Amino acid sequence: MPKIKTNRAAAKRFRKTASGKFKAGHAFKSHILTKKSTKRKRNLRATNHVKACDTKGVARMLPYL
Repeated sequence: MPKIKTNRAAAKRFRKTASGKFKAGHAFKSHILTKKSTKRKRNLRATNHVKACDTKGVARMLPYL
């Protein structure tokens, strides 16, 4: 049986935590920042955790993570 390929785009965006969950960065923080409030931009810096309903799909893209 051949090895499963890792989705390289997903590998750059997600990391696995010690408890087996996935963490990622937030979207909407790269440009058009002038209209966003300071509080909103500050909260976007924090780690984003993948929802339970999406975890199966992310795990499938990252078989060896």
